[in-house]
Amino acid sequence: MTLRKYVDLLYERYLKKQCIHVPNHIAIIQDGNRRFARMKKVDVSMGHRLGAQTTERMLDWAQEFGIRHITLYTFSTENFKREHEELEELFALFKEKITEVTTDKRVHKYRIRVKIIGDKRILPDDLCECIEKAETATEDYNNFYLNVALAYGGRNEIVLAARSILTDVKKGILNPDEIKISTVTERLHDGLNLPPVDLIVRTGNDNRTSNFLPWLANGNESAVYFCAPYWPNFRKIDLLRGIRIYDQRVRSSHLPNVRVRN
Repeated sequence: MTLRKYVDLLYERYLKKQCIHVPNHIAIIQDGNRRFARMKKVDVSMGHRLGAQTTERMLDWAQEFGIRHITLYTFSTENFKREHEELEELFALFKEKITEVTTDKRVHKYRIRVKIIGDKRILPDDLCECIEKAETATEDYNNFYLNVALAYGGRNEIVLAARSILTDVKKGILNPDEIKISTVTERLHDGLNLPPVDLIVRTGNDNRTSNFLPWLANGNESAVYFCAPYWPNFRKIDLLRGIRIYDQRVRSSHLPNVRVRN
């Protein structure tokens, strides 16, 4: 073991001792794949692929720390403005990784339910087919939840929920006086009913949340952790630092019904 790895291991143990309270739902903005690629002087596609490897490691970390819900901001509606070649490579990578869900031993071992949130209507048909197969293969799992935001926009998700509510009001199915916070929550993300976001993590040294899950995160006044590493460089230590931010918020705010790490 190198000295660096030994020091990291000691620091990891130190952080774990500080993280008593565990967030139930973490939302991660995976930023910096392209900048990482430029820094390493490799193709952008390689940056995205290395980022996907970090995402896979997140499955093990989530299980280890007992984080039941992770939502990853993978591809926004604004990302459609990128060059055609990069989009083709991204969609091919999404297809590959989503298809692997059906055979990934960790997914079935940890019983992880995989869902894709976002406006699937604007995604390629062959990608949507892969998504449907992955969601069907894990639909009965309920130990952990991995939500991947593709073709996602924070304001767009609220607009789609509002359209759904207005449609039911127009049909006479829903009384306007009966519209509550829970009514909107139930219409978001295809009725997936995600729990409130406890912690947002953003990599790549960009201090903004990009309107990610605004109803569930901002409405819950979630803790936020901005960190410098690009997503391919994101480590377990960085995740623990984010959890420590959440833990500090819990301690200072005396929040009720929070989970304590075993």
